[in-house]
Amino acid sequence: MNAVTTSTHPAARAADAEWTGARTEEASRVVSGARERIDALDDRIIGLIQERMAVSAVIQEARIASGGRRVNLARETEVLSRYRDALGRRGTTLAMTVLELCRGTV
Repeated sequence: MNAVTTSTHPAARAADAEWTGARTEEASRVVSGARERIDALDDRIIGLIQERMAVSAVIQEARIASGGRRVNLARETEVLSRYRDALGRRGTTLAMTVLELCRGTV
């Protein structure tokens, strides 16, 4: 068991509250559980981005080998629109970051 669900010592509860920002033990448990889920989601997102980077590198290598350019701006515009349509204005910022990560140095 973790300290959040078992701590009864005042100092331990204070540390839990500081870590979670919650003011009750129940809220602290909720926050801790949700953070575990977020951490798992972040691990999956990072893995997917790494996979996307690898696929993008294959595309770039093929394009360059055929005499083309590393980056296809028309395609990047499609990706930006897709993220913006799904996530709003901030989706564009996210897409720009993903595209930058995936451009690599091929």
